[in-house]
Amino acid sequence: MARQKNDRSFSADSRPRDVCLCQGRPVFLYSRSMSKSAPAPGIGKKSEPRERLLSTAAEIFYTSGIRTTGVERIIGAAAVTKATFYRHFPSKEDLVLVYLRGADASIRQRLQMIARNPDPVELLRAVGAGIAEDLCQPGFRGCAFINAGAEYPDPASPVRQLVQEHRAWFHQYLTDALAKAGHRRPVSAANHFALMRDGAMVQGYLSDPAAAGDVLQRGIEGVIRTIQAGWD
Repeated sequence: MARQKNDRSFSADSRPRDVCLCQGRPVFLYSRSMSKSAPAPGIGKKSEPRERLLSTAAEIFYTSGIRTTGVERIIGAAAVTKATFYRHFPSKEDLVLVYLRGADASIRQRLQMIARNPDPVELLRAVGAGIAEDLCQPGFRGCAFINAGAEYPDPASPVRQLVQEHRAWFHQYLTDALAKAGHRRPVSAANHFALMRDGAMVQGYLSDPAAAGDVLQRGIEGVIRTIQAGWD
């Protein structure tokens, strides 16, 4: 079954020949990483109540927002006591940081799997296809790192700093991939790629996700053409 279009205003005039479908392919998924708990780096033996709290918070934070979600709601949904919550997470911010670190680790793992592709140009296409797939997943609500950054505008906030750390890593990943593909200005091209990705994430949530994914993939093909033509 092909991706379903909704009735919002944004639409694509044509689709790439290899437009991806929202089924049947292993991809990295931002929405899945955001709404399900993932083990954060440095976590040792798992605690079942802790994991339940984290899984519950991840789903609520992604679907409802962070600032508007109180600790009491998470405690109730996870069916734990307040004492249990504070034994594992001294504050709500600690929980938010663990949630985002787990999501970051999950996304890095998926992107590193894609990076095993020996053809650097096909790697770029695979990243774009994965994002396009993600946009039309049920429950997609954009990139939780962009969302969290909007909720924590203070650059000194640990949450905002973690968002920037994730974005810096993703930019470096793109820069390395573009350099391997032979782009003459990989940093500039990574800026372009990241901007297209951010726009697709927002547009995919607010408007037609299939069309946003298609436009993203066409933009990536444009970047690839600059590589193949030897342009700057």
